[in-house]
Amino acid sequence: MARGTFVVVDITEIYVHWYAGRSKSALAASLGVDRKWVRKYLAPAEASGITPGGPPMTEADWAGLIEGWFPGLGDWRLRQVTWSDIDQHRDYIKDLLGTVTVSTIHQRLRDEHKLKVSISSFRRWVHATLPDEVSRSPVTVPEDFKSSETAVTL
Repeated sequence: MARGTFVVVDITEIYVHWYAGRSKSALAASLGVDRKWVRKYLAPAEASGITPGGPPMTEADWAGLIEGWFPGLGDWRLRQVTWSDIDQHRDYIKDLLGTVTVSTIHQRLRDEHKLKVSISSFRRWVHATLPDEVSRSPVTVPEDFKSSETAVTL
């Protein structure tokens, strides 16, 4: 099965459903992940003596426990090692969004500012960090630039 990307909210949901009595197999099937993956995340609860059907627990209770068991899940930016390099150029990127494409911004940062980040990491940063700016102003190419009749001869 494919590897999935999950955040604390998703892991919390796994715990809530498991605690309510759903089996690990059912959880794995509904998420489209391997049962071993579900077992990995439920292991700390079982090791702590927590069993399904115990005293009521809220999602906030689970989130607190999960952050203690898996500290890296709480702050997703900790897993994005190149994002701190991109953060340094946030204002520059924000100014260019809507004027030029994300690929062009990446190219300029790479060439002019020596940013060593892949285009896919850059795109993830832009969509995660500046989602409003990306969706608000898409870049379009005017029809005259698309036709071959407007080619400039030097």
